[in-house]
Amino acid sequence: MGHAHLRAGLCDMDFELVAFFALAIATLGGALCVVLPPMARNPLHAAVALLATFCALAGLYVLLAAHLVAVLQVLIYAGAVMVLFTFVIMLLNLRPHELAGPKVTADKALGALAVLALMAKMGVLVWAASLDVQPPKELYAEFGWVRDVGGRLLIDYLVPFELTSVLLLVAVIGAMTVARRTPAGGKG
Repeated sequence: MGHAHLRAGLCDMDFELVAFFALAIATLGGALCVVLPPMARNPLHAAVALLATFCALAGLYVLLAAHLVAVLQVLIYAGAVMVLFTFVIMLLNLRPHELAGPKVTADKALGALAVLALMAKMGVLVWAASLDVQPPKELYAEFGWVRDVGGRLLIDYLVPFELTSVLLLVAVIGAMTVARRTPAGGKG
């Protein structure tokens, strides 16, 4: 009886490990497709790659037993935000010559430095996790629960939450302003 229970536990652990690596590779692969050619040359293709990244990330949240966060990830990001992105991309009405090859700019160089800094930080975190330092159980006892997420979002982080909504509204208005094209021969 003890060996069967141990074997079932190992089988569950193997499934979780395989699922984690599959979802992690899908998340990283989708994120790279968003920013690297050839997918990044077409904004709609990059948006579809971002959608795949969001869905794979939701799967990682399920593995963490944060089911609320996984559902919110699919509803808000993979649903509403992707519809918004697609709408803005369609409003831009980009022509083939505007989808030219990659150009090296200062913004891209700064972005590459930010990615390197993020990778260094992730390396430090992985190294620290390998030391088997476990956080106190009370820190993650209610991780992902509706009450905990709602309380933190609407009490502890209310101002950043509302500022984010204003920032998204300004971004949409800015995208619509940029997307407005003047008719040929007209003054706009």
